[in-house]
Amino acid sequence: MSRSFADIAFTPAVQQLQQRYGSRASYARLQSADGLGGLLGPTEADFIAAADSFYMATISETGWPYVQHRGGPPGFFKVLQPTQLAFADFRGNRQYVSAGNVSRNDRVSIIVMDYELRQRLKLLGHVRFIDVAEADPALVRQVDLPSYRARVERVALIDVVTFDWNCPQHITRRFKQERIDEARQPLLDRIAELESRLKAK
Repeated sequence: MSRSFADIAFTPAVQQLQQRYGSRASYARLQSADGLGGLLGPTEADFIAAADSFYMATISETGWPYVQHRGGPPGFFKVLQPTQLAFADFRGNRQYVSAGNVSRNDRVSIIVMDYELRQRLKLLGHVRFIDVAEADPALVRQVDLPSYRARVERVALIDVVTFDWNCPQHITRRFKQERIDEARQPLLDRIAELESRLKAK
């Protein structure tokens, strides 16, 4: 965890609970150390590039949090710079809750998951949605996925303030269907071979 993440996340109320339950001293040491802050490195960039989904939280003008799942093919979540991310905002159910929230409060919290490796990356930043017609064509080309079934309506740009890698504790390991198919294919091939031998007898 970086110092900048702790400075944002560890509000006075949070620190009171850390004090009460005995973790404040170690986190205080962490907050006094230097860290990378919001500068994404190669490890974070590779992790984000491999993701096919993430969870994004915004805050409404009435103060309610709203969490939305965003997904696409691996690579749909782009690292444009060490402090900037982007993704194509595809046409969906046309509720526009996240986009509406961001028009009043641009703070965003994102969790990128890898269930197979039991890893999660938390990101805090500021997000803005730009209509495709108003966006820089070069930016649209960077996030566009021509072979994907959904149409891009907006580009989401996220200026990363800070990030944190979370521990794997309590992440249930899950595997993608293609990984399961790969693992079982040798067994299916072997079964087919044995059946073929039996038929030949």
